[in-house]
Amino acid sequence: MESYRTLLVDAFTTEPLTGNAAGVVPDADGLSEQQMQAVARELSVSETAFLFPSEEADRKVRYFTPTQEVDLCGHATIAAHGALFDDGVIDAGSYTLETPVGVLDIDVTETGAVWMTQNAPQIFEVEFDYEEAGEALGIDPDAFRDVGADLPPAYASTGLPFLMLPVNFLQHLSSMDPDMDAVEALADKHDTEGVYVFTFDAVGRSQDSTLHGRAFVPGLGVDEDPVTGTASGACGAYLDHFAAFDDEFPERMTFEQGHFLDRPGYVGVRVDGRTVQVGGDAVVSLDGSLTVPEFEEDEIIEA
Repeated sequence: MESYRTLLVDAFTTEPLTGNAAGVVPDADGLSEQQMQAVARELSVSETAFLFPSEEADRKVRYFTPTQEVDLCGHATIAAHGALFDDGVIDAGSYTLETPVGVLDIDVTETGAVWMTQNAPQIFEVEFDYEEAGEALGIDPDAFRDVGADLPPAYASTGLPFLMLPVNFLQHLSSMDPDMDAVEALADKHDTEGVYVFTFDAVGRSQDSTLHGRAFVPGLGVDEDPVTGTASGACGAYLDHFAAFDDEFPERMTFEQGHFLDRPGYVGVRVDGRTVQVGGDAVVSLDGSLTVPEFEEDEIIEA
């Protein structure tokens, strides 16, 4: 058995134990897929990032939820590069990251904040049943209808697809009581990995928050993700696509999330044409080592 340095890093925050926790294994060379899945299950956070050398980029990453591998994770990307900066492995500057969805650009500021450029957006309106969505999410369907004429339900992806659902008021967002099986079925019906519900009626209006969001990804083993980089990027592209701000689209937006899970965090979002960036701070909350057993080549690791 070998031990691997393993971190828990809170992304989209400067305060430990807030934002969204990600596992980070800074040097995962030598770990098998089965071992990575076992580590992610042991850490039991929404995603764990495993970093490797790369022939195409500055480094390579693989992402695992507690139940399966996923193609992209925004907060784990921010967390991993924040940890590398904290360690002195990287300085402020521009880097590249090989991911399952392609090579992405990463920018690190002098303060250690990390910005990732996501894939070019794919956005399209979907046929939608408000009653079905209301039942799945435990919310009055009229909360969707009030804004649906201007901002319709839509498929949105910048690397990981989400169903975008705007609602009218924060009280509806905060009081949702989702049926996770029904939410998973709703996401599957629209060929997305999860559902992102948001309102412009934000908690931190005094902090210039653009909106408040909640992300549900039960199909990937994450009932509710506290603060979501991939969904935030997709939502930023969605707002641009449907001209949410008319001719005055903000240069930078701030999406708040996680308050109803006691994990508040803030995601910076920039959209310039087909270029979408999300960014934020990260702080290491746990730094240790994990002993990883060997598995038989054909052994199946079940959640």
